[in-house]
Amino acid sequence: MAVKRLNREQFFDKLAQMDEAGLKKALWTLYWRGSASMRERIEAVIDPQVQQVRRAVSKAPPDPGVVLEEVTEFATLARAGAYLGGDRRVSPKERTRWRHTFREHASEALDALRAEDVETSAEAVETMMDLACEMGDYYYFRSEDSVEAARFVVSDAADALWSTIRDKRGFAAFCERAAGQLLRWESPYGWTLRGDGWVGQRETPLVQVVARMLPAADAWGQFTDQYLLALDRAAEDGRGARARGVMSTEDVTSKDRARALSEWHALLLERLVDGDYEDRLDILVEHPALAGPERTFLQARLAEHRGDRDSARRLVRECLTALPGHRGFLALAKEIGA
Repeated sequence: MAVKRLNREQFFDKLAQMDEAGLKKALWTLYWRGSASMRERIEAVIDPQVQQVRRAVSKAPPDPGVVLEEVTEFATLARAGAYLGGDRRVSPKERTRWRHTFREHASEALDALRAEDVETSAEAVETMMDLACEMGDYYYFRSEDSVEAARFVVSDAADALWSTIRDKRGFAAFCERAAGQLLRWESPYGWTLRGDGWVGQRETPLVQVVARMLPAADAWGQFTDQYLLALDRAAEDGRGARARGVMSTEDVTSKDRARALSEWHALLLERLVDGDYEDRLDILVEHPALAGPERTFLQARLAEHRGDRDSARRLVRECLTALPGHRGFLALAKEIGA
């Protein structure tokens, strides 16, 4: 049964019959016996400064150092298989609610980007990004598609991270950081296993995220310089791998890298050709960190643009020998009469 309440006029009529002492007593009773939210509302009326302090505290970003420590521990446990079972560091209950823990850590890391200590908060976000990108290849949790289950959109997190670095540390710092991370994180088909779920519908290629942050030709050139340095580091790592006797692994990695970044390389060709930074394309198409038909196709496109159709035809035939049904290769072959 609904409780009958006084309307506004009736309420004010009752108050008019009370003196100041009675009003204070009534307000005190309501304040002392009421709920926490009721007390906060009364405090906001009688002392607005308290409310301002409370709002400032509630809006303050989390401590980046604490967030990084928690995120690092979570990632370490996940990579150790602790969330799959057989490890007392993670309880059975926590294993079943891992997706909620993941979201909490990801949300805290992104929120910490508002703090002054950008380096620490950025490291926390990068840790979650690395973990999410690995979840497509490794089963760290009891889920068929961990990225989808965690509701983590990698491209949105990258956008937030890179925007913060650019705005707080400057464009040069953004280029230096984002170029290597683009190389490490880009995935041409998204980061979920199927790409048709809640997360897949919200993902965008990291290439597009970066392109939105490069407003002019000089910006593209500056970013490309850092990207080539990142490729140099990748090639150096590959040489170290070959020295340890894992040549086949690096060969596959170079081909996969060229395939994963083919959209980015096509965009660089479009933006840098006929400009002050065109010479960077000559370095790119011959870079040892890239391999396979995708790199050969980039060479063919550059040769065709420069009018060397004989070389372009030869190169695109090599591409089609490796991947006969590739639509992009076939389109260029038809265009240049290969």
